[in-house]
Amino acid sequence: MKESQDTMSTDVTLPALGESVTEGTVTRWLKQVGDTVAADEPLLEVSTDKVDTEIPSPAAGVLLEIRAQEDDSVEVGAVLAVIGEESEAGGGGDAPAEEPPSQEPAQAEASTEPEPANAADAEIAQDDPPAPTPERTAGSASGSGTEVTLPALGESVTEGTVSRWLKKVGDSVETDEPLLEVSTDKVDTEIPSPTAGTVLEIRVQEDETVEVGAVLAVVGDASASTGSDDGGAPAGEAEQPHGDDATMAGTQDEPQAPATATVTDGTDVEQQPDAGDEGGQAPIPAPEPRSAPAQPAAREDAQPEQHGPSSARTSPTPVAADGDAVYVTPLVRKLAKEHDVDLASVQGTGVGGRIRKQDVLAAAEEAEAAAEAAKAAPAPAPAAAATPSPAPASAGAAPSVEPSTLRGTTEKMSRLRKTIAKRMVESQQVSATLTATVEVDLTAISRIRAKAKDSFKAREGASLSYLPFIAKATVEALKVYPKLNATIDTEAGEVTFPASEHLGIAVDTEKGLLVPVIKDAGDLNIGGIAKKIADLASRTRQNKVTPDELSGGTFTITNYGSAGTLMDTPIINQPQVGILGTGALVKRPVVIRDANLGEVIAVRDMMYLSLSYDHRLVDGADAARFLSTLKQRLEEGDFGGEFGV
Repeated sequence: MKESQDTMSTDVTLPALGESVTEGTVTRWLKQVGDTVAADEPLLEVSTDKVDTEIPSPAAGVLLEIRAQEDDSVEVGAVLAVIGEESEAGGGGDAPAEEPPSQEPAQAEASTEPEPANAADAEIAQDDPPAPTPERTAGSASGSGTEVTLPALGESVTEGTVSRWLKKVGDSVETDEPLLEVSTDKVDTEIPSPTAGTVLEIRVQEDETVEVGAVLAVVGDASASTGSDDGGAPAGEAEQPHGDDATMAGTQDEPQAPATATVTDGTDVEQQPDAGDEGGQAPIPAPEPRSAPAQPAAREDAQPEQHGPSSARTSPTPVAADGDAVYVTPLVRKLAKEHDVDLASVQGTGVGGRIRKQDVLAAAEEAEAAAEAAKAAPAPAPAAAATPSPAPASAGAAPSVEPSTLRGTTEKMSRLRKTIAKRMVESQQVSATLTATVEVDLTAISRIRAKAKDSFKAREGASLSYLPFIAKATVEALKVYPKLNATIDTEAGEVTFPASEHLGIAVDTEKGLLVPVIKDAGDLNIGGIAKKIADLASRTRQNKVTPDELSGGTFTITNYGSAGTLMDTPIINQPQVGILGTGALVKRPVVIRDANLGEVIAVRDMMYLSLSYDHRLVDGADAARFLSTLKQRLEEGDFGGEFGV
């Protein structure tokens, strides 16, 4: 970001979003020319082939100029917009002329809709002579309608698959209202309407794959729809199932992804970043009522906010304290619909009261807790009325398992699931994988945690689970046995031993398995590792990690034990040669040696650790020595000095 020499205006530039990322695509502007913005308030959304993120304003002021239009691809460092003082807004009438045209179709078509909240924006749009020329690259004029095309969703993305139509032929749409969902091997996203009007034609059906730039639909004047009935009718019929949430439910209700697609530590997450306010330019329709809510995926890292549980089945547009409608992003609306959250009852924690994804997840978690409490409350009543014998039977029948909506259905694999499937098979084909397992007594660590976890939480703001202890012992063992931290190139006949230990932590997200990396994990103590795990897991589930944070790992840990699994055979994360799986911690009677009593039976905290390794480089003896060192370090439990216990 830089200041102009002759004015006080500030340039908004495209930052470096990753070591290998050289350009990005503007997917949506969250502010318009003339809007007032606060420092760090999101201005626009940018997509790369690695990550989708928001670009915040570097300074408070007025948006004077937008230089990169939606769907434009620009290089890192390019100027996207100009922020300045309010006094400069009047003098910048020539430069901002590009933006108002996108408002013209909305004013011409949506005669029955509420007028724009920002009257100044409307005046700019009316006074601007070049308004008839639309500037949006996502849609182009075609006769009486505007074509909706597939935008570039990343540097290496050349095509996309229509996963679901959110509108059908004949439906009215607002500017920027989501029309359909598109999936690529990099991102799943919604395509908004470039203009207000009526869906006249749908040219690409669900599950069809098209190239970037292909026309997906036509939006135009409702009076023109009568002339396109023949072409649009079949598409309309194909849209009947669009209200079914089976696709999203399938993503959340599926069992754990392949061996490595397992949950992380107890620091239990979303997908796209939340978008910012859009000046209230278009009313946001309430999500449809749901007949059967999808099973909520409650997450511990979702921070509860100052709002009550939501039990409503519809989500009317939330209203800010000043009476203006609060802008809600399509992602947040979809999430609220999936979790049956009434957006009107959610207090947003974003800039200007904007509702973010975390707010919806927190509301869903509270609603689920309230529902469980309500279900448990009446249980004692029938038990008291019944005789002692049938009472236990009545209580035992209370917990009922909700059948999955996927039973008896067939659905297409998402692009992400196809990618994961491909990578897992490739890993098995590339590596000569074996798995070795040891049983570890973690009783000593349990005692340390019991004494230190509360003070650690208060001091560091992160939970002290077992995973940081295991991660610390792992990186120490990797320093002694560097083969497990190496990479192998059989074609070149070379083995590379990195100078540092970059530890990948498998994170189970709603989109699928991702592995953020703790760089230089060998230089961190247990507290530092715990904070890194909590931070990376939270931001990964919120799609706020950078591409660099998802690459460069030299060894991976996957914690399937948090779901109760005792043992598994994890699949190696290429091009690494080893991955450690941590099983569930269970109390079990075992034989131990006592200094005074000899061999005795005692109840201990036990866990299985499973190491999958590439036999091309690592021999069984190497794996055994690595696991033995890891086991000894954990069972000694010599970590108390760090916590003062």
